[in-house]
Amino acid sequence: MSSVIASTRLSVLDRSRVREGHTAAEALRDTVALAREAERLGYHRFWVAEHHGVPGVAGSAPTVLAAAVAGATRRIRVGTGGVMLPNHRPLVVAEQFGVLESLFPGRIDMGLGRSVGFTDGVRRALGRDKEDAEDFDAQLAELLGWFRGTSPTGVHARPAEGLTVPPFVLAMGEGAAVAARAGLPMVIGDLRDRERMLRGIERYRAGFRPSEWSAEPYVVVSGTIAVADSPEAARRLLLPEAWSMARARTRGSFPPLPPAEEVEGRPMTPKERDLYESGLAGHLAGTEEQVAEALESLIGATGAQEVLVTTSTYDREALLDSYRRLARVTGREPAAVPA
Repeated sequence: MSSVIASTRLSVLDRSRVREGHTAAEALRDTVALAREAERLGYHRFWVAEHHGVPGVAGSAPTVLAAAVAGATRRIRVGTGGVMLPNHRPLVVAEQFGVLESLFPGRIDMGLGRSVGFTDGVRRALGRDKEDAEDFDAQLAELLGWFRGTSPTGVHARPAEGLTVPPFVLAMGEGAAVAARAGLPMVIGDLRDRERMLRGIERYRAGFRPSEWSAEPYVVVSGTIAVADSPEAARRLLLPEAWSMARARTRGSFPPLPPAEEVEGRPMTPKERDLYESGLAGHLAGTEEQVAEALESLIGATGAQEVLVTTSTYDREALLDSYRRLARVTGREPAAVPA
């Protein structure tokens, strides 16, 4: 193991994917179980995501799910990747994270994104439209102000005011510039478009303004990493997500993850086939030795301080095995977790 890998934090973002033949409730319980295992394996933080009206994703209320994860673990940092700030009033978000930090002091992260609903119907149901993302700078400033008691309204966010919950910006599109202006840590993906990622990181570092939240740029790169005993087994882990994503991009709805052994035999339109093949490319996938080499190259190219792993698949045992193998790659040793 290289010193570069050993000095880089390794974390997990789980999107609570629903699997064919299984329920959303099972997906949420699987997320909590994975968090326990991630803590045992020595991962630094565990985040959950926000999606609305998506058949294949159970995680629609990230702060609620983060509370369940934090309550089921003892040491690992817990947060969101992320709360989509344009969907919510900043005061309510501050209150939610204030409650989380009060219940689990020193363990809560606040990952924030600027996306709005996945479809027009979802956006209408949320009372939002695409233009709401354009106000992200102001929404972010308002949110951080609630923690510092600087709101011009005279209202105070309880119990958030006076607490410090580390904020992170999810850098999709303009997110890198927003993170730089605000002086906040940045989470950027995905690994499949390495050049775009590198441009975003360069733009972030060049424009970074130190703040009370972060004195220096802090880069988290995120993406899928699949580790198995053979390259073929690692690739098999990628099949369900690639198929579901191809369907989502052609039919507007992300379906539950199918078993890998069924994917290749399913009919696809030429466009779906192209998207499916594209979805299998660019990830870090292979044996422990292959992934160690690819991970060292990624960290060296980006200078990232942290890697956030976002792998999803149908086979839960294979997924857990992948995270265990990745922990070995990075030199983390399983820890005894108190009952």
